Amino acid sequence: MVILSLFLIALCCVIIWRASDGFETASEYLGRNLSEGVRGATINAIGSSMPELFTTLFFLFILKDKDGFAGGIGTTAGSAIFNGMIIPAVVILIVVLKRINSSVTISRKVLLRDGISLLICELVLIFLIGGNTLTWVHGVILMGMYAVYAIYMLKSMKKVETEDAETEDDEEYEDEESVDKGFFFNLITLNLEPIFIKSKLQSSNAWTLLIAATVVISSACFLLVKSCEWLGDSMGIPIYFIAVVLASAATSVPDTILSMKDAQKGNYDDAVSNALGSNIFDVCFALGFPLFLFTIIYGPIVMSPETVQNVSELRILLFILTFIAFIIYISRTKLGGMSAFLLLLIYVAFTFFILGKSIDAEFSNEISSFLTSVNEVIEKMRFWNH
Repeated sequence: MVILSLFLIALCCVIIWRASDGFETASEYLGRNLSEGVRGATINAIGSSMPELFTTLFFLFILKDKDGFAGGIGTTAGSAIFNGMIIPAVVILIVVLKRINSSVTISRKVLLRDGISLLICELVLIFLIGGNTLTWVHGVILMGMYAVYAIYMLKSMKKVETEDAETEDDEEYEDEESVDKGFFFNLITLNLEPIFIKSKLQSSNAWTLLIAATVVISSACFLLVKSCEWLGDSMGIPIYFIAVVLASAATSVPDTILSMKDAQKGNYDDAVSNALGSNIFDVCFALGFPLFLFTIIYGPIVMSPETVQNVSELRILLFILTFIAFIIYISRTKLGGMSAFLLLLIYVAFTFFILGKSIDAEFSNEISSFLTSVNEVIEKMRFWNH
């Protein structure tokens, strides 16, 4: 059962990867009037974060209450750490190893805007979710934070010429259009673009393509949740640990692919802002909306002491690692191989901590004790719980 579960998780990665091509084509066209950096942080980030949203929904509604929420926050937080470390590192390595450039230069305005916004959202998440009971109010607050961020992004962006953007997008699609190998072959290989776009890319077929890709990815996310559940049962490991490592990596495939392609085109601001914007979406909406919907239907979520501890530790660790990554981003005007190495090292250390905690390793328990002591200090500041 372990081998089958791992195979199914890998299959979900492939399905999400293939469907993400449709996401990229549709989101790029629909966001053609947004300025550089804004498109990556909004349209691309939301589109590529659909797997996290669907996975969190399925975790909550399939596993219910404590296990479901633990799996959901494990996926969103784990994905946020993956996006913040792995994706920028991959972007840098692609640019350097393919000799596109010797380093990656990202707008400091983009880094400060998205980095500070993400840290604020994670800080609110730490203080917001305290105690063992969650209600729809928590979900509304989280969704509200993303609404504020999205409105600010759209209000502050620089307009681009609509006509020029439309002409460039149509020509680009026509130049890159691959040979149509037939409906059945495209369906089997999940090559969605030739199925829904016959000639010219327009708003109508772009939305159809985006919806079709969403359906495919949501189906893969359902299978992903069930596979994680089966793997956890087979190995005797709480699903929380499976979700933090495997489910989060699987759902981050679209973010990685979008950022890689943006980097190859030289759109470094979009490549990194997509990852940071996805994190904001994950922390706020991909977690907030399922939480709101579930608690409205079934009532408050009551978590076990073990779940409360795991969730608290993960939230604090997420903030610490994001802050370290943010320092790496802004400490240099250009990001090179050393920056990529440090980011990869952080993610490897995080993975070892999660794996060690799942088997009750001593080094993980020591880190866990430190995070718990930090949470105890924070708990005293939550005056509304006293």
